Amino acid sequence: MASGSGSNFEAIAAAIRSGELNASIELVIYNNPKAKVAERAARLGIPAQLMDHRTFDSREALDTAIAAQFKTHKVNWIIMAGWMRRVTQTLLSAFPRRILNIHPSLLPSFPGIHSVEQALNAGVKITGCSVHFVELIVDSGPIVMQAAVPILPDDSVESLQARIQMQEHIIFPRAIALAASQTASATANEISS
Repeated sequence: MASGSGSNFEAIAAAIRSGELNASIELVIYNNPKAKVAERAARLGIPAQLMDHRTFDSREALDTAIAAQFKTHKVNWIIMAGWMRRVTQTLLSAFPRRILNIHPSLLPSFPGIHSVEQALNAGVKITGCSVHFVELIVDSGPIVMQAAVPILPDDSVESLQARIQMQEHIIFPRAIALAASQTASATANEISS
């Protein structure tokens, strides 16, 4: 799921092509008609579907439609790669403990929007990115993986964001693999108990 340029989506697709991540991308859902992720998906031959949140009566109606599309495409995990909408219990219940998000800060610091700007304004010396399980409270779910990025004295929002995004592209595929393997192990343990 994406709302913007899709650079994390493309990084994940590249990790799959290279064999770093044993997965497949069955469908990209995007909510912004101008999102560049649709162009990236078309170039890579991956199905993409616009689900403009403005055309739905509620967040739950949107999430019901998203869950239905993912189930139709036999999706096991949802990866939120720049999805700029809050999800509801409807989607969380349809994919329990199978939705991951990436966030441009070292959570729990600077959750929500404008995280890079928040870090700069706070005067911290290190920020970074976090991959976490999605829960109802924004950016609050258990953390799977993080990467630290130093804040340089002359950093702007743009320069810092670019360096954070480089780390996002590295850790997101690794975090997906880790979360999937941990979930598979937990499921196997439950079955054998």
